[in-house]
Amino acid sequence: MSPRFKKPRVCGCRFKGKAFKPTGIPLSELEKITLFIDELEALRLCDHDGLTQEEAGLKMGISRGTV
Repeated sequence: MSPRFKKPRVCGCRFKGKAFKPTGIPLSELEKITLFIDELEALRLCDHDGLTQEEAGLKMGISRGTV
């Protein structure tokens, strides 16, 4: 069985940074994780812009459950 097709996502923001971290804690002391651009866009829309998951999903062209 082949993997499910990944629906295209709409990402409206270009990110210039390489790392996001809390202020005052050295990067070397933090656990590192990798986010895909669509995951970062979902975080931006919900946490920074204050949208609900449903609103963010509509803006990105995906379902609320995928957000």
